[in-house]
Amino acid sequence: MPKIVIGSGNQHKIEEIKAYFSDLDFKFVGLDSELELPEVIEDGKNYKENALKKARQRAQELNEIVLADDSGLSVDYLDGAPGIYSARFGGEGLTDQEKYLKILELLNGQPIEKRRAAFISVIALVDPFKNIEITVKGQCPGIIAKEPAGENGFGYDPIFYLPEYDKTMAQISQQEKNKISHRGRALKKMKREIKQRYK
Repeated sequence: MPKIVIGSGNQHKIEEIKAYFSDLDFKFVGLDSELELPEVIEDGKNYKENALKKARQRAQELNEIVLADDSGLSVDYLDGAPGIYSARFGGEGLTDQEKYLKILELLNGQPIEKRRAAFISVIALVDPFKNIEITVKGQCPGIIAKEPAGENGFGYDPIFYLPEYDKTMAQISQQEKNKISHRGRALKKMKREIKQRYK
């Protein structure tokens, strides 16, 4: 069974991706934590450039097929911030909770119409053997809640309110999240691409 390496150190993300692709004839594995790989400098101007850079660098280093993503939260009131800087928002070393509390602080007192937001994910697959590069994009609209709620998910999920569910992303099940999340939508497109290219 051919292998695809998920080029991420985020265990939540790895498990989410592995679960989504479990029906494909590929073995999906996370990065080996014992490998001392150089950090990927995410200096792209957008999600696509960063996702491709991660996938290309890891594919070259490992000589494996690599899947990588770049994702973030875009808040209208903050002119699209934190955007591609979502993982480092507010400064290095902050916890997820500290980051989302910072967003709530910046939107304090703003009415619902100024709290519109979207989660965006671009997934890239780089295959050095077949010289294939694929990128797909997924987006999920929502609203920044007034306060965090829910125990599921990670990152900004507790403050990302989904009007159609009347819940935050952190209050819905993983199964529901896979159907509607930015990454779920991008993974659906990537699955279709993989099935077409690797028959």
